[in-house]
Amino acid sequence: MSDTSSTNTLPVSDARKDFRQAMAHLSAAVNVITTAGPFGRCGITASAVCSVTDTPPTLLVCLNRSSAMHAAFAGNGRVCVNVLPGEHELLAKHFAGLTQLPMDARFDLPFWDEGEHGVPVLRDALASLQGEIVELKDIGSHSVMFVKATHIRLRSDGDGLVYFARNFHRLARPCAVA
Repeated sequence: MSDTSSTNTLPVSDARKDFRQAMAHLSAAVNVITTAGPFGRCGITASAVCSVTDTPPTLLVCLNRSSAMHAAFAGNGRVCVNVLPGEHELLAKHFAGLTQLPMDARFDLPFWDEGEHGVPVLRDALASLQGEIVELKDIGSHSVMFVKATHIRLRSDGDGLVYFARNFHRLARPCAVA
């Protein structure tokens, strides 16, 4: 009896295609990751972000090594993970490179504060986690940045923004039970 769920016998291109399709079924919060410093100021939209531990507060962010911004993130060593509220789908598209808005103009939008070490912080993010990259590990085509959070800002209202089935979706905040 053959195992049809195994990808060991699939050609690499089929396994890669199947993996990407499987990941399209994985809902994820939408974040704009920013950096600033001697290697420049830039940002990216990322959904590959997750908690690692709360002691010390650490999260991970995956970044394609072929990205033109990879060197800025690695060189600056400081980032801010901005968890986007539902109303910022267009901002997510700007930082994903889906619009023609240049990088400097993205930071000229009236949404930004200057955080620790000059790193841009989204003023109305659901959460902003500023911190330092404590480890950078290369895995395949990507680098995994382990970020120790040194300053956290939270918002208690607002809808979420998630990425699912290759589209952005607004996720309503549940009503509080009285």
